[in-house]
Amino acid sequence: MKIYEGLSDFPKIPNPVVTSGTFDGVHLGHQKILHRIREIARTIKGETVLLTFWPHPRLVLYPDEHNLRLLSTFEEKAKLLRQFGIDHLVTIPFTKEFSQLSSKEFIQTILVDQIQTKKLVIGYDHRFGKNREGSFEYLQANHQGFGFELEEISRQDVQDIGVSSTKIRQSLESGDISTAIDYLGRSYELNGIVIKGQQIGRSIGFPTANVHIPNDYKLIPKDGVYAVEALVNGSLYKAMLNIGNRPTVDGTKKTVEAHLFDFQGDLYDKQITVYLKAFLRDEQKFDGLEALKKQLFKDQRNAKNLL
Repeated sequence: MKIYEGLSDFPKIPNPVVTSGTFDGVHLGHQKILHRIREIARTIKGETVLLTFWPHPRLVLYPDEHNLRLLSTFEEKAKLLRQFGIDHLVTIPFTKEFSQLSSKEFIQTILVDQIQTKKLVIGYDHRFGKNREGSFEYLQANHQGFGFELEEISRQDVQDIGVSSTKIRQSLESGDISTAIDYLGRSYELNGIVIKGQQIGRSIGFPTANVHIPNDYKLIPKDGVYAVEALVNGSLYKAMLNIGNRPTVDGTKKTVEAHLFDFQGDLYDKQITVYLKAFLRDEQKFDGLEALKKQLFKDQRNAKNLL
């Protein structure tokens, strides 16, 4: 997959089959669109193009009104789209100035003049241009004049899955990991770098990797303890994860800490990917480190059973 920031370097490609959207989380509804454009591209000997926007439009248009947290960073989204076989990923820098383009200007300038779209495939509720004015009905009435074919993934096709990025966010924020997994078609992941913490876990026999998530817009699930898998240096380890303020040791800020089972070695400064598998319990304050240690043994046993 080739990635472009803007369209200044986008090449002429055979029969571009295009879709557009934020694709946050690349969930099952998005995957339906991705499978369809690949199918069409194979049929007409074309190449797939996914047109997305960065930053997320709501982060630009309503920075003070929306405390929006995203399911995927741009790097995570790009990795997933590569796995689904997209040929070209175009990210349009989203600015307030760009948001003023009318639907006609957007379609003519980007889809027609620059990409030379052969076929456009969109989800049933997708809209183009300023104030989302460009509906499917507008495209349907004008697509022949623009010179490309048009296909909509119907409301029924999407609603049969019953999935949306909003539903997944709500599931993660409530600790309903199984529903999030069902909607995503995979485990929710957190990517970060291991940094040095207070080493309290090490003192009670449960050393943890303190995971720094560099993107503050990335959604961190509900505070609590999770059964997870952790990927480090190409190796996958069963693990448990704590998200929260660590009230037993009077913590003052939220941390994300993973205890990897059967791991020996130094994790500092290493990249780590944590895959959430199940929610074990809410975070709670224990009556000292010994009580916390007893609970951690229980958590470890439960996590190993689940994993």
